[in-house]
Amino acid sequence: MLDKGGKLPYSLQDAVIYYSGATPAPEGMPIGSCGPTTSGRMDVYAPRFYDLGVAATIGKGNRSKEVVEAIIRNQAVYFCAIGGAGALAAQSVVSCEVVAFEDLGCEAVKMLEFRDFPLIVGIDCRGGNLFEMR
Repeated sequence: MLDKGGKLPYSLQDAVIYYSGATPAPEGMPIGSCGPTTSGRMDVYAPRFYDLGVAATIGKGNRSKEVVEAIIRNQAVYFCAIGGAGALAAQSVVSCEVVAFEDLGCEAVKMLEFRDFPLIVGIDCRGGNLFEMR
């Protein structure tokens, strides 16, 4: 959409993108299991999204040099969620609403509201990088 000069059906300004493919919601829950997916798969897109106003991303695993540069350039942050704990992550989701691309199922864009979601800073706005610390 962006490559064709179009606009996204949602704003990226100050957005936090959680890389996750959630499962269907069981009765009484806003969402099913929603653990983080490997962020590196999105590295080709992430610098552009940061430049368009994304404040943070959440996922698991290291990020490319280009993403780290975009994080620093935009004073953003990359958070890491606990991999393999999708059912635990789902307990922190207060609400879930599909905002775009519903036809993509678990890959649809959803707006999630979290409460007490356990995260750690993977890469901070100055380039401090958990994956490079020894």
